[in-house]
Amino acid sequence: MPVLVMKFGGTSVANLDRIRRAAKRVGVEVAKGYDVIVIVSAMSGKTNELVGWVNETSPLYDAREYDAIVSSGENVTAGLMALTLQEMDVPARSWQGWQVPVKTTSAHASARIEDIPPENINAKFAEGMKVAVVAGFQGVSDEGRITTLGRGGSDTTAVAFAAAFGAERCDIYTDVDGVYTTDPRISDKARKLDKIAFEEMLELASLGAKVLQTRSVELAMRYKVKLRVLSSFEEQSDEAGTLVCDEEEVMENRPVSGIAYSRDEAKMTLVSVADRPGIAAAIFGPLSEAGVNVDMIIQNIAEDGRTDMTFSCPVDQVARAEKAMEDAKTAGDINYHDLIADKDVAKISAVGIGMRSQSGVAATMFKTLSDEGINIKVIATSEIKISVLIDRKYMELAVQALHDAFELEKAR
Repeated sequence: MPVLVMKFGGTSVANLDRIRRAAKRVGVEVAKGYDVIVIVSAMSGKTNELVGWVNETSPLYDAREYDAIVSSGENVTAGLMALTLQEMDVPARSWQGWQVPVKTTSAHASARIEDIPPENINAKFAEGMKVAVVAGFQGVSDEGRITTLGRGGSDTTAVAFAAAFGAERCDIYTDVDGVYTTDPRISDKARKLDKIAFEEMLELASLGAKVLQTRSVELAMRYKVKLRVLSSFEEQSDEAGTLVCDEEEVMENRPVSGIAYSRDEAKMTLVSVADRPGIAAAIFGPLSEAGVNVDMIIQNIAEDGRTDMTFSCPVDQVARAEKAMEDAKTAGDINYHDLIADKDVAKISAVGIGMRSQSGVAATMFKTLSDEGINIKVIATSEIKISVLIDRKYMELAVQALHDAFELEKAR
């Protein structure tokens, strides 16, 4: 039988009624002739509760026990989903990560999937099981310990299963009905996209769009897994949701497909750094070791052998970045006059595969922001993306203005 992977996020399985609703969707696909692998998250809010219990019990916790505790939410959901399907006379069985097994690295709380042997689940399919309900977010290390994949890891679990089983498609059910040209909460002109290329989705996910976890999109692009983002709360058709697929399958060739934003950004500037070979490594090496996620990097023209170095990072990593730079200065690895942190900026990005072949995107973006009186602090570009840092108070205005400027409300 063809295999279909269906993933249900926390809001989609938040209570028994929603689990029943999700189970009915699974039953529809079974009736179409699919063997179905269902990946489930913990019930909405449960993982946060478990993490809170861990922190209250042991602030300096053992990461192995952390994984054992926080992964339990998915086990409960998987069991309840399997029972619900059985009550519908659909042959189903729940599977924990170690039972499949989902083999991962030993990096607790941020493990990566190494292998998913399909033999155990395929054997049960051959015996008549129609649905394997798998606890997402979790796996097992070579040491036999439970591991977790990081927050949002159930998306990655789903894509990995789709790749391992050669699934026809991987459907991600969530609380939104697809991928939009921008956040509908900011612009009422936001339009749902029927299709979006892997590369565009990867950029949007990494730039702040919360629809899919970045790692899951990376995995889907590598293994050519067709992803479909759907709402758990709306009636479905074969054309529902947004299909994330190869660029060749996307008919729209507009220069910009979406406007993304990240609210909690910071701009950090090292003032008067020695302009010498190896200075960038001396700065960004310690930042990397400190776990600072650096994004945009700008180096000014040097004068008298000194230069300014500016970079952006999440605002909650500023203190970590400051300490890393102070330690490097104390050790004599770098020398700078001052470190200035601007914690009141936002990142706005225009994304589209059409940028490769169509000019004028940067000019339109910069003129639009200028017309609105919005000053650009930092600019960074890639082949299919232009990002700018601006004052956070102008974030919503910038998103709305750029969405209008690129006419994203219009289908092409």
